[in-house]
Amino acid sequence: MVARDFEGRSNEDKADFLKHTWCDHCAEADLGMDQPIEYEYKGIVTIEGRCLVCRQPVYTELTDDSF
Repeated sequence: MVARDFEGRSNEDKADFLKHTWCDHCAEADLGMDQPIEYEYKGIVTIEGRCLVCRQPVYTELTDDSF
Protein backbone atom coordinates (compact mmCIF):
# COMPACT_ATOMS: atom_id res chain seq x y z
CA MET A 1 0.00 0.00 0.00
CA VAL A 2 1.32 3.42 -0.99
CA ALA A 3 0.06 6.48 0.89
CA ARG A 4 -1.15 9.37 -1.26
CA ASP A 5 -1.85 13.02 -0.40
CA PHE A 6 -5.61 13.58 -0.30
CA GLU A 7 -5.03 17.10 1.06
CA GLY A 8 -3.03 17.93 -2.07
CA ARG A 9 -6.19 17.72 -4.20
CA SER A 10 -8.16 20.84 -5.10
CA ASN A 11 -10.84 21.94 -2.63
CA GLU A 12 -13.50 21.17 -5.26
CA ASP A 13 -12.22 17.61 -5.79
CA LYS A 14 -11.96 16.98 -2.04
CA ALA A 15 -15.53 18.21 -1.48
CA ASP A 16 -16.84 16.00 -4.30
CA PHE A 17 -15.04 12.90 -3.01
CA LEU A 18 -16.22 13.51 0.55
CA LYS A 19 -19.85 14.02 -0.49
CA HIS A 20 -20.37 11.45 -3.24
CA THR A 21 -20.08 8.17 -1.37
CA TRP A 22 -21.84 4.86 -1.03
CA CYS A 23 -22.29 3.30 2.40
CA ASP A 24 -22.80 -0.46 2.32
CA HIS A 25 -24.04 -0.44 5.93
CA CYS A 26 -26.69 2.27 5.38
CA ALA A 27 -27.29 1.12 1.76
CA GLU A 28 -27.52 4.77 0.69
CA ALA A 29 -25.59 7.11 -1.55
CA ASP A 30 -24.13 10.52 -0.81
CA LEU A 31 -24.27 10.43 2.98
CA GLY A 32 -20.75 11.80 3.07
CA MET A 33 -17.53 10.75 4.76
CA ASP A 34 -14.93 12.24 7.04
CA GLN A 35 -11.45 11.20 8.20
CA PRO A 36 -10.31 10.58 4.59
CA ILE A 37 -7.09 8.79 3.80
CA GLU A 38 -5.96 8.15 0.25
CA TYR A 39 -3.79 5.26 -0.85
CA GLU A 40 -2.91 3.12 -3.83
CA TYR A 41 -2.92 -0.67 -3.62
CA LYS A 42 -2.30 -2.96 -6.57
CA GLY A 43 -2.81 -0.06 -8.95
CA ILE A 44 -6.15 1.01 -7.48
CA VAL A 45 -6.39 4.45 -5.87
CA THR A 46 -8.81 4.45 -2.93
CA ILE A 47 -10.16 7.08 -0.56
CA GLU A 48 -11.24 5.57 2.74
CA GLY A 49 -13.17 7.34 5.47
CA ARG A 50 -16.09 7.02 7.87
CA CYS A 51 -19.77 7.39 6.96
CA LEU A 52 -21.20 10.55 8.51
CA VAL A 53 -24.39 8.71 9.49
CA CYS A 54 -23.39 5.29 10.86
CA ARG A 55 -19.61 5.83 11.29
CA GLN A 56 -18.81 2.59 9.45
CA PRO A 57 -15.90 2.57 6.96
CA VAL A 58 -16.66 3.70 3.41
CA TYR A 59 -14.39 3.33 0.39
CA THR A 60 -14.29 5.16 -2.92
CA GLU A 61 -12.20 3.60 -5.67
CA LEU A 62 -11.04 6.20 -8.15
CA THR A 63 -11.19 5.59 -11.87
CA ASP A 64 -9.46 7.56 -14.61
CA ASP A 65 -12.67 9.61 -14.85
CA SER A 66 -12.33 10.61 -11.16
CA PHE A 67 -9.02 12.44 -11.62
